Amino acid sequence: MVHYRSSVQEAHALQAELNAQRPQSVAIIQGDLHNLAKLSSLVQETIRQYGRLDVLINNASSYYPTEIGTIGEAEWNDLVGSNLKAPLFLSQAAATELRKQKGCIINITDMHVERPKKGYVVYNVAKAGLTALTRSLAHELAPEVRVNAVAPGPVLWPEDNPQFDEVYRQRVIAQTLLKRLGEPEDVAKAVRFLIQDAPFITGQVIAVDGGRSLNL
Repeated sequence: MVHYRSSVQEAHALQAELNAQRPQSVAIIQGDLHNLAKLSSLVQETIRQYGRLDVLINNASSYYPTEIGTIGEAEWNDLVGSNLKAPLFLSQAAATELRKQKGCIINITDMHVERPKKGYVVYNVAKAGLTALTRSLAHELAPEVRVNAVAPGPVLWPEDNPQFDEVYRQRVIAQTLLKRLGEPEDVAKAVRFLIQDAPFITGQVIAVDGGRSLNL
């Protein structure tokens, strides 16, 4: 089940692409994750569609700068809402079914949790909270449900942000130990590993950042 908020065309395109590879394997569902009343229905509709729920991947995220002196409540509610509040309440809504299926939760955090990105105060706080939530849920939902996180580094550049010009991009690449950008598939493979091949791993964060977090 692929969730989207407003990117309806992109969601349908992804659904068509994946169903072309494996027919009838992907459904899509719309919902604003800021609306807590909607979250249980996202879980229940997924169970109705497939008969069960084995994995929850909390991947939705707002991302933009919030410098001290300019931060308002709207930015706080948006960034904390998508990066921390929604994962908590979605996990809560899914917990009963995940326990039943002995499933798992994967949260997508960020390498900047350990080394906060300057000018992104609220985003840094929200992702740090998501890391703490990962470890807390690992305690709360054990032994039936494993909870882990993946922390990507430079994989895709944010669109329409002048900060990420060519000079900045080359500096970031130079800081990675592997001297290149990652690919979305690198993140997906780490997620798949935690789902399929890590039955004795819970409460952990895997950095997928080309070693950049070691070189800042």
